[in-house]
Amino acid sequence: MLLWWPRAPPLVVALVGQCQIMPGLGSFPGEAGRFSVSIQALAFQAMQAKTFIGTATMTIRSLPAALSPLSGAVHTVLLLGGLALAPHALAKPVSWEDIADDHKSTGNVLQYGMGTNAQRWSPLAQVNDQNVFKLTPAWSYSFGDEKQRGQESQAIVNDGVIYVTGSYSRVFALDAKTGKRLWTYNHRLPDNIRPCCDVVNRGAAIYGDKIYFGTLDAQVIALNKDTGKVVWKKKFGDHSAGYTMTGAPTLIKDQKSGKVLLIHGSSGDEFGVVGQLYARDPETGDEVWMRPFVEGHMGRLNGKDSTPTGDVKAPSWPNDPNTETGKVEAWSHGGGAPWQSASFDPQTNTIIVGAGNPGPWNTWARTSKDGNPHDYDSLYTSGQVGVDPSTGEVKWFYQHTPNDAWDFSGNNELVLFDYKDKDGKQYKATAHADRNGFFYVVDRTNGKLQNAFPFADNITWASHIDLKTGRPVENPGQRPAKPEPGQTKGKPVEVSPPFLGGKNWNPMAYSQDTGLFYVPSNQWKEEYWTEEVNYKKGSAYLGMGFRIKRMYEDHVGSLRAMDPTTGKMVWEHKERLPLWAGVLATKGNLVFTGTGDGYFKAFNAKTGEELWKFQTGSGIVSPPITWEQDGEQYIGVTVGYGGAVPLWGGDMAELTKPVAQGGSFWVFKIPAWDTKTALR
Repeated sequence: MLLWWPRAPPLVVALVGQCQIMPGLGSFPGEAGRFSVSIQALAFQAMQAKTFIGTATMTIRSLPAALSPLSGAVHTVLLLGGLALAPHALAKPVSWEDIADDHKSTGNVLQYGMGTNAQRWSPLAQVNDQNVFKLTPAWSYSFGDEKQRGQESQAIVNDGVIYVTGSYSRVFALDAKTGKRLWTYNHRLPDNIRPCCDVVNRGAAIYGDKIYFGTLDAQVIALNKDTGKVVWKKKFGDHSAGYTMTGAPTLIKDQKSGKVLLIHGSSGDEFGVVGQLYARDPETGDEVWMRPFVEGHMGRLNGKDSTPTGDVKAPSWPNDPNTETGKVEAWSHGGGAPWQSASFDPQTNTIIVGAGNPGPWNTWARTSKDGNPHDYDSLYTSGQVGVDPSTGEVKWFYQHTPNDAWDFSGNNELVLFDYKDKDGKQYKATAHADRNGFFYVVDRTNGKLQNAFPFADNITWASHIDLKTGRPVENPGQRPAKPEPGQTKGKPVEVSPPFLGGKNWNPMAYSQDTGLFYVPSNQWKEEYWTEEVNYKKGSAYLGMGFRIKRMYEDHVGSLRAMDPTTGKMVWEHKERLPLWAGVLATKGNLVFTGTGDGYFKAFNAKTGEELWKFQTGSGIVSPPITWEQDGEQYIGVTVGYGGAVPLWGGDMAELTKPVAQGGSFWVFKIPAWDTKTALR
């Protein structure tokens, strides 16, 4: 654990750095140069010495007089100090009312998305655009050992305890103020797991006295939140066939029955699974219902077959009289996995979740022998689904990419917000920035499209989304063609965006103050070609080859502020490496995100000006959070590079090779000490 605190006991903290004038940011008296300061006025009740080492870069705008010679400078700071850990009391149980109020709470973060609406918006403003330059590390906890790889987890916070998941299906409970480890759960994984996109986990859920999370061997587990001991485990799929769970489960309350339910999905589209959404009793883990997201497959309710999804004859998938099912082989392995976390609208009593790509990627395997891919939609894949929490029945469905030929999927988060169109009419809506490069606004009461516009550059697969039909207008020649007779591969076609998307799973944020969405996008392209494909249990079920390429020489990542009514980009901040971190917006007129090369950054929410950054030592591929404790605002983020880009990214994987792996959780705050006294 790495830790720094402004009220440490008498000790010496050395700051050694270099400052330089930044053009356009003002000047200061005297020359910029090297400086060294001893600090002996830090006070905190220490029990044992710890060490902190890190670097921070900030734009200084309004420092106290003692630091006025450094105004307008950039500081690179090395901090070393000794700290203490205080014992921690048991955290209180979490009620449904606590979860329902999570979006407006300041003391806790209880849901993935920082609320059932998934807006990732905080009303906290103690840290704001005027003082964010003072933000410094409070502590950092290392996940330890060789288990690094991608750390995509959004932490949750309850009553002074942080619960954060790590790669390889681990959970850590940490004291939110000091970083002291309270307990660790290290799941034992079998050798034959089949995760497509690194050994990641995106977070946990909390309710009552339990923490819930999923594992790479297709289990959902409940732990006692105070001890980390297993309360129950439930297996939901065959991990050797490709079933996994990487997304954070969510808690909802069925407004009809009054029951609180644990909602989670499955992963594994790239291995030919049939994606399923589950509702469970959070006390026992028993299944309440299950809903598959491939048309014609049967759901379950209270342990018995209920109803098929859509039409039992599944007309959106072709027939094949030569198979046992009478459908093409792909129908039995059709994907649609809801592997990201669901949102919940208590007003309409609707679970809203994204459905994954159809299997296999090769669209010709989902087309009749002499047919046209446009004859089939491969329902209910690559879209967003409204689900009845009482029964698991589909209430409505909107498909972003019919008969998806590019692995655009539909799993990116669904943000719930109040939408006002150009005529002033208001809707209860979802916002969704899809991998296909288009931003969608959908009426969440009925699944009807209200607006759609591009947020990514140079989209080639479709010219636009028809607002009357709700369907994309595809450009000719963008679906990879079948191999010619005697060939095993089809002719390559260049498509933008690539399957990793104009935006991937990493969630955007919505500001209730600016009305803008802050989208962590990537601008790149890809070469695709079809290949022969047959299903084999546990093997990749793609039927496609690909290589991702640069679109621009100077950048790939692009944080974009988008207006959902006009469809216009308000501002943009470019990054050299792909953006794979989520975004946080606050009432302090701030937007936070992390970068592939390890910087945690803060921006002015209205203008996009970069106000502060800190180098964490490894790439950031997770969503940040913020909370208040004892009158102070904290900001936390999981750090550790990995995920899909290094594994599947083609030229982008080469670009990111120099990034160090890691595994840690960083917490930042504005120091409470008197700077004049500290530097006297």
